[in-house]
Amino acid sequence: MYRLLFIILLAACKSGTQPAADIHAVAITFDRDSLATEIEQWMQKAEIDPWYPEILDTVYGGYLSDYNYKWELAGPQNKMIVTQARHVWTASTLFESYPEKKLYLGVAEHGYKFLRDKMWDAKNGGFYQLVNQKGEPVGADPKHGQVKTAYGNAFGIYGLAAYYRVSKDEEALELAKKAFNWLEQHSHDPIKKGYFQFLLVDGSPLTEGHTNPAKDQNSSIHLLEALTELYMVWQDELLKERVHEMLVLIRDTITDDKGSLTLFSDKDWNPATNRDSSEEAIRKHIHEDHVSFGHDIETAYLLMEASHVIHDSEDNITRQKAKKMTDHTIETGWDKENGGIYDGGYYFKDKPGMTIVLHEKAWWAQVEAMNTLLIMSDLYPADPLNYQDYFLEMWEYTKDNLIDKEYPGIFVKGLDQSPDAKMAAKAGIWKGNYHNVRSFLNCVKRLRSKSH
Repeated sequence: MYRLLFIILLAACKSGTQPAADIHAVAITFDRDSLATEIEQWMQKAEIDPWYPEILDTVYGGYLSDYNYKWELAGPQNKMIVTQARHVWTASTLFESYPEKKLYLGVAEHGYKFLRDKMWDAKNGGFYQLVNQKGEPVGADPKHGQVKTAYGNAFGIYGLAAYYRVSKDEEALELAKKAFNWLEQHSHDPIKKGYFQFLLVDGSPLTEGHTNPAKDQNSSIHLLEALTELYMVWQDELLKERVHEMLVLIRDTITDDKGSLTLFSDKDWNPATNRDSSEEAIRKHIHEDHVSFGHDIETAYLLMEASHVIHDSEDNITRQKAKKMTDHTIETGWDKENGGIYDGGYYFKDKPGMTIVLHEKAWWAQVEAMNTLLIMSDLYPADPLNYQDYFLEMWEYTKDNLIDKEYPGIFVKGLDQSPDAKMAAKAGIWKGNYHNVRSFLNCVKRLRSKSH
């Protein structure tokens, strides 16, 4: 029913009977339970069944990485800590939600053992960033040798914490604690706060940066996410202090007054920006400095989650900032014609308003937006933006432009902007299923919740 009404409204807007900008002035009613079932079914078909147990590497351990668009093995099968740990988290979370499906616990355990035995540096501590299929470190930098990252170690912690929660394997928790303490000793900045992203194999931080400036929003938001996950199973006071530190840092320093994250910063948190350059120069280096709508709306959720978990006294301030981030994404990054959010925009100093500079629509940004939009819909049901309608429109966009019905999975980019994404790899070291499963599962649970 909700789909039919949505299509009627959308058709009316496009036919001229109602201006397109006014579509969200009309609240769409729908059956929450029916929608939850629909999302859950697609999650199972597109984002669980193709992966598990298919990707288990039964020869060398861990998870296979590279599959083409038909789910055929294709690629070097290198294994990155980020993707390996995300699968541990995803499988653990699925088992927590569906305890009758023992497969998921086995999948999580399989990945945990690879993290423990191959990806953890037993000599120097910390997780390697990248290993080959056999588990041997690869990808050494010509100048620095093996470079580890705070981002990668954050996901190691994230996966281990989730696995401990469902397995109660104390060894897994101890490894998570070791990873946290390793970051504390080597990556954490006690003066300016936050964490240095790049570290040498022995843990020495590259304070002047490596391939990017020394600190950044992406590692910071996922450190917040990981430390929050660890705090759920280990109520350590120093850990809580770090969660709060990252929460405030992201909310008040990295996120600007408009509600957008600064992508890169130096060691003192001064933004790395090309704003005073020519438009040509800015566009040439656009991936270094732009508004990343997907990260903004995902971070809105991560901030609220962390605040809730540690029972932060400034929860209302955090919620208001999260709302501002969500509103800014809708108002400046939403494709009003086709739905979905663009990859990036920019405020050029000689142009009014936002200019869309990255028109593609990354898969993870759309599905993460679903989660945040549904939360905002329940928190602010009377808000003029009508978050509920945007949530429903995003689900329609996801079904029409991201879900592959022929070779079930999620396209790497929305087909409306990137039709060639049909032939792009279904899996790689930077493409797993964690964003999708987390968002879909959170939406299913929230839709079925009696108290929204």
